[in-house]
Amino acid sequence: MKKDKKFIKEKFDKIVRRYDLVNLIGSLGQDKLWRRKVAEILKASKPPILDLCCGPYTLSVEIFKKNSHSLFALDFSFSMLYYGKRRILNNSIYPVCGDAEVLPFKGNTFGGISIAFGLRNLPNMEKALNEFYRVLKFEGTLVILEFSWPRNRIFQKIYKIYLDKYMPILGSVLTGDKSAYLYLADSIKKFPPPEEIKEILLETGFKKVKYEFLTMGIVTLYTAYKV
Repeated sequence: MKKDKKFIKEKFDKIVRRYDLVNLIGSLGQDKLWRRKVAEILKASKPPILDLCCGPYTLSVEIFKKNSHSLFALDFSFSMLYYGKRRILNNSIYPVCGDAEVLPFKGNTFGGISIAFGLRNLPNMEKALNEFYRVLKFEGTLVILEFSWPRNRIFQKIYKIYLDKYMPILGSVLTGDKSAYLYLADSIKKFPPPEEIKEILLETGFKKVKYEFLTMGIVTLYTAYKV
């Protein structure tokens, strides 16, 4: 299936109003737990923090609850940023409409960087990771939350039905855009396994790279450091 910035932006712009609802129902509430794990890791990071592919600030707000310093939230969909603005009116969360592959920040700026379910949507992942490394401070932390293919063969069959049938139907009913969730299934299947992502992070320059499987392996939590 097609993977380019224009296509992905159009899909996110279309589903913005029900984006969080589909995630909540589709994950059976697990997405909240996943994001809290990210926030917990970043709670001691030096400010400011950068939340990439932030959507309607779902993760940004969770991080801010734990680390109440200034936080920049970047997404290339203005519709997502605008729709979620009610969540950040009284917080030190600063929205930035921009491209995660060409970050509009100076080097060594952020004490922590997060990206939840956005890495697989970037056409040039290696370029993006180099940008993350560039803007991260020394001793800074990168946390990536991303979908992955489960290891258990029996569960793989169940998960395939979930991705190919359940999520497109749920997405179609709630957002009116079935193709966005067909793309979701396709992007998850084609995303590199955690071992490969770890190697790419190491090649980029990150150190102490670790990953942890969550919820039967349908999500992987990566942590990496610039030292």
